[in-house]
Amino acid sequence: MNGLPKLIAVVGTNASGKSGLGVTLAERYGGEIVSADSRQVFRGLDLGSGKITPAETRGVPHHLIDVCAPGDFFSMHDFQRLAYEAIDGILARGRLPFLVGGTGLYVASVTEGYVMSDAAPDLEYRDHLETFSTPELYDMLVKAVPDIDIERNNRNRVMRVLEKLHAGDDHVPHNRPRYDTLKLGVTWDRETLRARIDERLERRLEQGMVEEVRGLMDQGVSTAFLYKLGLEYRFIAQYLTGEIPRYEDMVEQLGNAIKKFAKRQMTWFRRDRDILWLDMTGDPVAQAGEAIDRFIEA
Repeated sequence: MNGLPKLIAVVGTNASGKSGLGVTLAERYGGEIVSADSRQVFRGLDLGSGKITPAETRGVPHHLIDVCAPGDFFSMHDFQRLAYEAIDGILARGRLPFLVGGTGLYVASVTEGYVMSDAAPDLEYRDHLETFSTPELYDMLVKAVPDIDIERNNRNRVMRVLEKLHAGDDHVPHNRPRYDTLKLGVTWDRETLRARIDERLERRLEQGMVEEVRGLMDQGVSTAFLYKLGLEYRFIAQYLTGEIPRYEDMVEQLGNAIKKFAKRQMTWFRRDRDILWLDMTGDPVAQAGEAIDRFIEA
């Protein structure tokens, strides 16, 4: 996209190593990182969200981490707005922005330039929509706008369009990219990824992930919020409330859930044919560097 500012996106599955790679590349190119993770925006959600530590950043500035309190409402629209502000600030400083994370919708909202309404959400109508399955929601949308072009399995976007129609806005959203984006993908073969997930889960539990969730609950963070966050926060909260009685069962169920989630992440990202998937068994830094050099020079 000639004329648009350049952005590098590093995306991938849980436990793939995308955060570390993002830091290495940002160091090399004098860049700054915008985190694209739906849970790392919350303060206090550190081990459970896999939040990068100050030491791991190696001095590379990171944005959109710890920007709101746990329990507060934070939407994809909020993320896009703050991400645009952060990226534009990075560009204004003459540095290269890197968007790094695994929340597919957050990444796409920026790289594809989703056009979203500024209207406040109708929470009552949203609760009503949540009672329907994704296929049912898509059928509702097609009946209202027969010629709409939207991914049928993208539940959040389908719901958002239905909300806009409900509010009287008959303009179907389209994309308006603000950046020329190079997308780099990070993942491993199935067995290696599963082993990485198991190793990371064991390490984070040893570092005090259960205590982190217990501390959030002691501070008054609701179990409903923790359940909504999913994965680590959901299963550990279920263990702490007795819904999952045995620690060993919680760990097993959580490990399986993370692996299933990683599979869904790959299904999401594999649909994007613009992603250059790096060979993590080779030299991904060199491969990524060559792609970035070509992209910057183009």
